[in-house]
Amino acid sequence: MKIIKKILKFISIALLLLIAVFAVVYFIFNEPVPKGKTGPEAEALADKMLKAVNYTNYKKTRFIEWTFAGKHSYKWDKEKKLVDVKWDNYVVKLNLNNYDKSEVLIDNVKMHTEPRQELIDKAVGYFNNDSFWLVAPFKVKDKGVTRSVVTLENGKKALLVTYTQGGSTPGDSYLWKLNDSGFPESFKMWVSIIPIGGLEATWDEWKIMETTTYLPSSHKFLFLNIEMTNLKAYN
Repeated sequence: MKIIKKILKFISIALLLLIAVFAVVYFIFNEPVPKGKTGPEAEALADKMLKAVNYTNYKKTRFIEWTFAGKHSYKWDKEKKLVDVKWDNYVVKLNLNNYDKSEVLIDNVKMHTEPRQELIDKAVGYFNNDSFWLVAPFKVKDKGVTRSVVTLENGKKALLVTYTQGGSTPGDSYLWKLNDSGFPESFKMWVSIIPIGGLEATWDEWKIMETTTYLPSSHKFLFLNIEMTNLKAYN
């Protein structure tokens, strides 16, 4: 009984410490979504970013391959809207036009029963998240995206984009900070899965692909370093 009481006491103290740490982090870092101005200036800033990362050739790029954070591997056929999602001993051949037509393999054995649907749902979530960290700059003019310009404290202009539909978490907003050439350097996030608004992630180590478009291979976010390895883009 004494051991149980000690364990419960330890858990209570640990929870209180976690709550206290979260409260401090929330107080220091949390920001409201800034108010931006829509119109020609915002559209021009979006176009400047798209030109910097060579959006024209990105649209022509058929295949993109990468491994996200050493955990999930992808081969994406943008033209046919098919993507192979691999992790652990699972492979989901995801049909982005119709998830029900996707194929699921466990240890190279095709599945027709559960956990087939569960793994398809998981692959969709992985792909939506992991591809966003790779190609988000190219999505600023997707259907259902609003764009506005925000003036930062240093006087520079930043691009605020809000996704009103699509993906796994519609309603999320991102504030892109660009260099003088329009190249993305970082974004601040207001997303449903993170309770603290305005946290910032860098977009680093851009690589020029075979198709002459640019893709990032690294992000720094809080204490994390998110890497995209085995990165390829080709036709």
